[in-house]
Amino acid sequence: MSTNFELLCLLFSVALSVLLGPNFATGSTIGVCYGMVANDLPPPREVIDMYKSNQIGRMRLYDPNPEALEALRNSGIEVLVGVRNEDLQQLAGSYSAAENWVATYITPYSLQVQFRYIVVGNEIFPGNSARYVLPAMQNLQNALSSGDIKVSTSIATSVLGVSYPPSAGAFSEDTIEYMVPIAQYLNNIGAPLLANVYPYFAYIGDPIDISLPYALFASETVVVTDVGLSYDNLFDTMVDALYAALEKAEAPQVQVVVSETGWPSDGNREVTTPENAQIYNSNLISHVLSSRGTPRRPGNSTETYLFAMFNENMKPGAAVEQHWGLFYPNKSQVYPVNFPVETLKHKTWFQKLMQWIIQSAQSAFGKHIYGHN
Repeated sequence: MSTNFELLCLLFSVALSVLLGPNFATGSTIGVCYGMVANDLPPPREVIDMYKSNQIGRMRLYDPNPEALEALRNSGIEVLVGVRNEDLQQLAGSYSAAENWVATYITPYSLQVQFRYIVVGNEIFPGNSARYVLPAMQNLQNALSSGDIKVSTSIATSVLGVSYPPSAGAFSEDTIEYMVPIAQYLNNIGAPLLANVYPYFAYIGDPIDISLPYALFASETVVVTDVGLSYDNLFDTMVDALYAALEKAEAPQVQVVVSETGWPSDGNREVTTPENAQIYNSNLISHVLSSRGTPRRPGNSTETYLFAMFNENMKPGAAVEQHWGLFYPNKSQVYPVNFPVETLKHKTWFQKLMQWIIQSAQSAFGKHIYGHN
């Protein structure tokens, strides 16, 4: 009996040492988008080290960059990997092309890289390539050997024809032909809809009706009341408009993952300051990690990816496009943002581990080691 008890203690000690060792604390489940539209960025291996040192637990890659995928091996970082928009037509028309894509970009890394989703196109709707998205998603999902990796696509909130009040959210007439079948497919396979959600653009498009504190998660009062639900920030309003549209599309089980959001630090006078960017992103992180959810979907935190890791000096368009980064290319911070280490999920893991130890001990030595006959 003494030997059995000592062995049980040893099992417990090993489990505890693993749990509380250097691998116990992992990064925040808030992700950051790793854009590469620049000619002055550090190499991917250094970037992965930055993610780890800043406790950033998830990453969005816009294409399956081999150097980045190599650097991600054994990093513990969960990855959303994108399919380039220009590849959609081929992947939609050929299952063998989808098999080759998976064999090239997923299979060689799958044992050492934690793929979370495959993002089939970015902001395609509306457009000439919209008809390719769903068949490309289907081919890729069927080509995946593991059901653990789900496919989706990333949309802009402009797919909504109505977005206010949030309960009226509905897909627009020029996107509904594609969005409803996609939503229903995601509902069937248990995958989320990815959406790029930008209160910044909503605010600068209507600064009279939208207040800056409301856009920055800084309002101290309820701003919008809709069918009995109260909103004190624009982010939740935009996400819930998407949920309303999904419900109207008969896809009520689909979760919204925010695949891009953020606030630029320069390029548009007094609105785009490092101070405002820090306020938005810091408040967003606190909001997401609170597991508060949205008024329409309370109690479940919205999986979210900040845009972006770096200022990207080759992004086209207005000056503001080059100033979304948390870091400069020299790896110094544009403004301070903290990514808290999360341990709650490890408590669940610990409980499962201890249950396994007890069950194993019971099976091996009998219930008498716990004082029972």
